[in-house]
Amino acid sequence: MSVPTDTALAHALDLLRRGQFAHARAVLEVCPPGPRVEILLAHAHAGCNRVHEAARLLCRQAHANPGARHPARDMLDLLLPHDRVEEAEAVLRAVRQRAGRDIRTHDMLGELLLQRGRTAEAQAVLADGLSLSPAQLTTGNLMAVCFMEQGEFAAGHDLLRYILNHHPDSAMTHANLAHLLAAWNRTDAALEAHGRALALRPDDPQLRMNHALTLLKTGRMDEGWDEYEWRHRLPGRLRLPSAGLLPVLEPDADLRGRSVLITREGGLGDMLMMLRFVPVLADMGARVYVQAPLTLHGLIRRMGCVRRVFDDRRPPPAHDWHCPFLSLPRALRRTAGHAGRSVPYLRAEPALVQYWAPFLPTGNGLRVGLVWGGASRPDVPAAHAMDRRRSIPLRALAPLAGMAGVNLVSLQMGTYATQMRDMPAGMRLYDPMESVRDTDDTAALIAGLDVVVSVDTAIAHLAGAMGCPVILLDRFDNCWRWLSGRTDSPWYPNLRIIRQLRAGQWDDVVRRLCSMLAARDLPPSATTARP
Repeated sequence: MSVPTDTALAHALDLLRRGQFAHARAVLEVCPPGPRVEILLAHAHAGCNRVHEAARLLCRQAHANPGARHPARDMLDLLLPHDRVEEAEAVLRAVRQRAGRDIRTHDMLGELLLQRGRTAEAQAVLADGLSLSPAQLTTGNLMAVCFMEQGEFAAGHDLLRYILNHHPDSAMTHANLAHLLAAWNRTDAALEAHGRALALRPDDPQLRMNHALTLLKTGRMDEGWDEYEWRHRLPGRLRLPSAGLLPVLEPDADLRGRSVLITREGGLGDMLMMLRFVPVLADMGARVYVQAPLTLHGLIRRMGCVRRVFDDRRPPPAHDWHCPFLSLPRALRRTAGHAGRSVPYLRAEPALVQYWAPFLPTGNGLRVGLVWGGASRPDVPAAHAMDRRRSIPLRALAPLAGMAGVNLVSLQMGTYATQMRDMPAGMRLYDPMESVRDTDDTAALIAGLDVVVSVDTAIAHLAGAMGCPVILLDRFDNCWRWLSGRTDSPWYPNLRIIRQLRAGQWDDVVRRLCSMLAARDLPPSATTARP
């Protein structure tokens, strides 16, 4: 007895979602022909690298349903989670070749290339699409992102304005214009563009969250933190009931006998920055529990104000309120502790400082910790694109090689550490990181340094929170955390910013860094002298 088609299709779709493309193809090839079977079979062919079979079926279904979502979009959703990028790209190129005047095929291929960091290739594909329809909404917005990725803010701005002349009610385009203007550090104009996007879609949590980040970048903190609460409406962002969220506390709030659970949120840098607020809750009498990655547990326990720290694999303890890390500034803004605990509010374990001391250079030379790359996350396109902009190739730091009285110590981990296999001529880097197990070890190394030089990473926050002098090498389109138009930081008085004058150009940043190190013109330290 044959399996009913609906059951077979549901089974095949489940197999596709699990990445079992060959098995799904075997199921589908014995099903009676039909549009649903053909679309799923195309996806299975794509996952099996049967490029032309997949392209033929996708184009046939796209032609039969010109007003519908292109079926190749669903193919991408199925292939990319299983890292089948090469197969997806090959199918999209074949689809585009078969249906060159279907502008959707240009958009899909251009977007995929853009996500993979191949911006120039994406721009060429999207330019072909715009030659078919110069004011096409999706294509124009993607092309503007290409321009922004390459630091061509004026070109991106002009293109988005042109698109808006033809699509004045496109909230997406107004929002992208706002994002571009904020990255261009034209924050007043960015806020105006955010306002136009929100007038069209006032209840869109993603637009509201982006608006919040621009407010924070301008220093309008109270407004920004209020607006940032919209993130809780995004799918999967708030894991506990909203009714239990910690409210904005009054100046005379007494939390004695009450418990507050701080929940994990954002990256390590976000949590390190926000830990300054945990002692404030404890000073108000609260029993504080903190959910955080294991790598931070030692640092948090040494703060001395947390009843229990645990990771997200364990159920949370009973509590009266919960508060995500990035909601703490809002909840405490009316209290005496609205700025959080002063630096240093994190410290290294003394025994670990002693353990790691022999791994550091000796003598009277300046000990300079160095971080040149972030955490590359190719599975998260937006984060991957940002990481490319914030990271410096190690070869660009060649002027540091051989500086008199300067000893370089690598604090770099992850994929960027492999650049040490081909270091600039004359550069010597002490590299203890192969033996580092967690952030506690890194903190102990930092405690033995004179200054940390870092791109925008969690290490900058860790050193800042410990009171170690920090020189932040920052990209032109800087993060909201470092505000706009400033070389200092209200978060860390021991941090100084050297920012790109032009997007993507690090030469001047490195020159200014070398001048600071040569003159020993370092940010102030909030710690005791190194051991």
